[in-house]
Amino acid sequence: MTPSLHLVLIPILPLIGAAVNGLLGKRFSRQAVATVALAFCGAAFAMALWIALRFSSLPIPLTEYVAPWIRAGSFQADFAFYLDQLSLVMMLVVTGVGFLIHIYAVGYMWEEGGFYRFFSYLNLFMFFMLTLVLANNYLLMFIGWEGVGLASYLLIGFWFTKDAAAAAGKKAFIVNRIGDFGFLIALFLLIKHFGSLNFADVFGTIVENSTQYPVETAGAGLLTAIGLLLMVGAAGKSAQLPLYVWLPDAMEGPTPVSALIHAATMVTAGVYMVARSHVIFDRAPMALTVVAIVGTLTALFAATIGICQTDIKKVLAYSTISQLGYMFLACGVAAYSAGIFHLMTHAFFKGLLFLAAGSVIHAIGGEQDMRKMGGLRDHIPATFWTMTAATFAIAGFPPFAGFFSKDEILWRASQVSLAYWGIGVFTAFLTSFYMFRLWFLTFFGEYRGDQEATQAHGGIHATGSRAGVPAPHGHSGIHESPKIMLIPLAILAILSVMGGWIGAHRFELFLAPVFSSHQTAHLVALTSEQAGQITAMEHLEWVFTAISVAAAALGLYLAWLLYRDRPQLPQRIANALGGFYHAVANKYYVDELYAVLFVKPVVDGSTSILWHGVDQNVIDDTLNDSAEAARDVSDSVRHMQSGNLRSYAGWVALGAAGVIAYMIWMGTR
Repeated sequence: MTPSLHLVLIPILPLIGAAVNGLLGKRFSRQAVATVALAFCGAAFAMALWIALRFSSLPIPLTEYVAPWIRAGSFQADFAFYLDQLSLVMMLVVTGVGFLIHIYAVGYMWEEGGFYRFFSYLNLFMFFMLTLVLANNYLLMFIGWEGVGLASYLLIGFWFTKDAAAAAGKKAFIVNRIGDFGFLIALFLLIKHFGSLNFADVFGTIVENSTQYPVETAGAGLLTAIGLLLMVGAAGKSAQLPLYVWLPDAMEGPTPVSALIHAATMVTAGVYMVARSHVIFDRAPMALTVVAIVGTLTALFAATIGICQTDIKKVLAYSTISQLGYMFLACGVAAYSAGIFHLMTHAFFKGLLFLAAGSVIHAIGGEQDMRKMGGLRDHIPATFWTMTAATFAIAGFPPFAGFFSKDEILWRASQVSLAYWGIGVFTAFLTSFYMFRLWFLTFFGEYRGDQEATQAHGGIHATGSRAGVPAPHGHSGIHESPKIMLIPLAILAILSVMGGWIGAHRFELFLAPVFSSHQTAHLVALTSEQAGQITAMEHLEWVFTAISVAAAALGLYLAWLLYRDRPQLPQRIANALGGFYHAVANKYYVDELYAVLFVKPVVDGSTSILWHGVDQNVIDDTLNDSAEAARDVSDSVRHMQSGNLRSYAGWVALGAAGVIAYMIWMGTR
């Protein structure tokens, strides 16, 4: 008998917390709101840990049916949850990192208005994200998929009185809808051709009917079309080219939102969806190649923008886009385990980087421009050391977590194409450079901020509320974050150091039951020349590893040279590069290009055609002209009702004469 794990409670618990705080939180104290939010989120994490401890004794994969949902002919979709190695990893990452960020957010948002509303949104996000990763079918996954988009919109625009925050929320919502359109079309194709959206049914049909659904090496077919459409959805949610533009603007939300949604969980949903759909992609090499190319180009493109950003959160935003590109590169070369491994380690070090950045911003009164920081390592040592661990991790230095996952991706990419590997190594160099640039500008040298402004604001929080710590002369206004914010930093720092020690090989063995079907299909797609190349390169793994570490070290050295040893050089280089530097600093003017090509035509078209042309000239004029005609007719008829008996008699006589005349005329015919 299959044991009952009550998987449904894991997403339901945060939903209860969201409902309690959302409906009653206005009456609660801040302590009560925080207790409710942490209790329900923590309970979900505890249940995830309990399941992880029992995992080895469970019959995996395991499906728990909650309730019937849709019945339409032969098609059916149920509320059911699915547990296997992949969903276990995702569940632990979402609940574990999410719980730590909830703790941090209590301290960060303590003085903010709408405290209860914020935590209601945060718990609501956890519900939808857990629904997404535990769903046993694409339709329930899509509910979670859309739900995290809604929660993201609410959290990005939390400070809705700020125009920039409101616009960023709308931008994220609209761009994600573009990707979701592709996802929906893919679901329609699955229903039409497979009659089901259940993972087991769809994947089982494909695997069992290899003659009907072969590896589509000859060109595009059904599975290729479905794979490409799924990738469109993944590109929107996971901020890949060309739909990445929403994520940097989303930094207008509170920093805990940036850490939870835009680093650790929501943006990885696309990676998870591609990995979960590996059976489809394994038989669609063209779609898999598109995934790899998009991931590779996104990683490089975002990294080049990151080197010129001056806002500390914007640097981390473009870093997130770049690291997501690595994950898609891994999936695109069928190294799904490596992609999920990097997803996990990235949740540790990127979540930590955002939270540490929030601690820095908190310390200096809300400033986010790194050019106005510097010399902070002595004033906020706990933040400095934890952020240092995360910086070395993302740069790919051993023995930090990011080294193991990134090195595995680069190695697996080299087995498919040296071009992927070369771009990946160059991107690793850029990542190391811009992250250590951030590190040196923030923590080393002399403090470059406006001390008088810091003093005048009395140590303002990053959130815009008062820190309660006055800032007298000098640096005394710069203050370390409270313990409730530092404890999550310390835990994530430990995970950023040790999280990769499990090793890529052990992690791959753990996920092997999920991805085992890809091995044969992928090897079939390889030419004999490629297979021989892979065999010949096996002995070069340590050489490739040394090259990637050397690239990270070169990035560190260059950042030290430009921003520590010779700080006057960056401006000289910028001046020498001229227009190219300004193009990179302005993000290649992609937003402006999109505004000209898409936004302005849509706005102008909706204004001139839909509003003025259709709404005013057709709909309004039709209704207005009808009303005008009715008014004219009624006005004419109104004059017949004069109240004069002689007038009425005359009208009757005239009518009778008309009737008699008509009868006579008809008789003569």
